[in-house]
Amino acid sequence: MNARNYLAFDLGAESGRAVLGTIKDGKLAAREVRRFPNGPISVAGRLHWDVPRLLAEMRQALIECAGSGGLESIGVDTWGVDFGLIGRHGEMLGLPYSYRDPGIQTAMERYFDLVPREILYNLTGIQFMAFNSLFQLFSLVREGSPLLEAASDLLFMPDLFNYLLTGKKTTEATIASTSGFLNPRTQTWEKGLLEAMGVSSRILREILQPGTVIGPIERRLGKEMGLVGVPVTATAGHDTAAAVAAVPAEGGDWAYISSGTWSLVGVEVPGPIITSESRESNFTNEGGAGGRVRFLKNIAGLWLLQQCRKSWEKERKWTYGDLIDAAEAAPPFGALIDPDSPDFLNPPDMPEAIASFCLKSGQTPPETIGAYARSILESLALKCRHVLDELERIRKRPFRTIHIIGGGCQNALLCHLTADAAGLPVIAGPAEATSAGNILVQAMAAGRVRDLEEIRRITRRSFVLNAYEPRPSTSWDEAFRRFKQLIERPSIPGGS
Repeated sequence: MNARNYLAFDLGAESGRAVLGTIKDGKLAAREVRRFPNGPISVAGRLHWDVPRLLAEMRQALIECAGSGGLESIGVDTWGVDFGLIGRHGEMLGLPYSYRDPGIQTAMERYFDLVPREILYNLTGIQFMAFNSLFQLFSLVREGSPLLEAASDLLFMPDLFNYLLTGKKTTEATIASTSGFLNPRTQTWEKGLLEAMGVSSRILREILQPGTVIGPIERRLGKEMGLVGVPVTATAGHDTAAAVAAVPAEGGDWAYISSGTWSLVGVEVPGPIITSESRESNFTNEGGAGGRVRFLKNIAGLWLLQQCRKSWEKERKWTYGDLIDAAEAAPPFGALIDPDSPDFLNPPDMPEAIASFCLKSGQTPPETIGAYARSILESLALKCRHVLDELERIRKRPFRTIHIIGGGCQNALLCHLTADAAGLPVIAGPAEATSAGNILVQAMAAGRVRDLEEIRRITRRSFVLNAYEPRPSTSWDEAFRRFKQLIERPSIPGGS
């Protein structure tokens, strides 16, 4: 089988990567071509994404790949919910807002005055989060933003970059499914949800399934890069959808945790699960590759540790390895936190926010950096157990295995703690699941890979996986009892 090269742009909320993947003899070999920082920038007190800088980084990666022996395709995946607005002459209207912008955090409850919570969930099956695209749009309405009047198109982040690369305005299904105004049963827009707040549904584009070729890279750009005629593919545009496509699983009794800045805990199902029970537990139904549905819950992930590290680096440069070593040396089962408390969404000082949460919940705050790190990791493991218990109850089937994918799977302590907390074996890897899924869905569009099952077979052959067996202990059951009391207390913000 001849080698085929595919370029994946994997843009996360903390960094972006260009990964060149080569498929040969049923295996995927991937190498990072370029890595660059990402993160919201503050402009006049509001948080935005620096799209021009990200596009410049992508162009540089394309130049570096032009001599790599020929590209079969290019694909872009990003985080969910955020979007850019395009004007009538094809211009980008300002910089897209970041989901962590404080200005968009208050619109959700007011939107329920227009469309009640129960009706909205029945239409969309989407987890209620203050930064869902629907509520971001309503925030612009409440502000009287002139952008909405000038907008001709709404493009989610991967769709925006696909447009900047090809000149074609499209919307890919998995990223559209994070918006809060897509019907997962019919795979069509719920236009009435926009019209209820006075926004015209004409800004929405036709939906493409993952693995659809959009068209060639824009000719002028292609000539500049030496890549004339190279197609851009609507891969699984939501980074979690790309990662789940590459879960190296077999059978159907597995759950996944896509672990990174966020932890996404879920199961793959053939169709959406939209019930009063799933609504009350705040689960979401998002699109996946191969027509599957990702039934999951978004919970805070390693964001808390990342932000603590930023605070601690004012006095000493801590690597993540240093922090894990310190956490391993710290005593277990100290203070616990609810990682999803609004207190932790974007505080100016994360360790201070954790200490404040502990005091409000009647606990002694951690006293050392290692104790802080262990508190975060144990709380994340317990939160995952809580979500997995809810999943088993809703789908009425137990799990046999947990697959942890994404950057967090390299954190051996977190993998051990998750196995122990859930009482289930954990298979960790690949860390590169998002870029692997991005590449392999492109290959499926090109007819080089048959289906989702073959994608997973290739993943199993191509990456080293690590197994963690649970270590039974009654201490975890006691910690879980404390944790459930903590998140169910009405006086603690963010209780589930």
